[in-house]
Amino acid sequence: MTDATRESFIFTARVLGALFYYPPESEPSAPLVAALRSREWLEQWPLPQEALIPLAEAFAQPCDEPLNEAWQRLLIGPWALPAPPWGSVWLDKESVLFGDSTLALRQWMRDSNIAFNSGQNEPEDHFGTLLLMAAWLVEQGKNDACDQLLAWHLLPWSGRFLAEFCDNAQHPFFMALGQLAQLTLAQWQEQLLIPVAQKTLFR
Repeated sequence: MTDATRESFIFTARVLGALFYYPPESEPSAPLVAALRSREWLEQWPLPQEALIPLAEAFAQPCDEPLNEAWQRLLIGPWALPAPPWGSVWLDKESVLFGDSTLALRQWMRDSNIAFNSGQNEPEDHFGTLLLMAAWLVEQGKNDACDQLLAWHLLPWSGRFLAEFCDNAQHPFFMALGQLAQLTLAQWQEQLLIPVAQKTLFR
């Protein structure tokens, strides 16, 4: 990575990771929500402006459903989530949390001497957690490990997750967030030096 590419990757991974992982009114997410609802972010995001302008309009669009309630409906529950944000739900035959893919991720983290702690007692294969971990790895100068994380543990299932997330968002902000993640991860995949693992998806 060049310095500019490195900084862009860290920035986009941190923003997307925080918005999928933390509630919109939380300290990590609230300023990001405010920035996306303005046009402050357009020039900073490393994608063509013509692709981002429709998303900027969607981020700013009002909605009857409060943002926090939409985040709860889409990413927390208590009702069944239309697009669960954990990798093992998509990669495990039983569609369970803490499935074999989660255990494989944990083993890879141990083998790679990665001690990443989100501070929450939950599976490490949450979409937001993996994005935050990717940013952290690049900050630590572990670019090869970041490529492995993306190619083996995130990108094999994230496309299906994001497609389902966008289809079921029913809120302009989260539909735009899902589409922004789709565009950004597609760009990352183009820049990867290793092929993305082909894994069977069960949802």
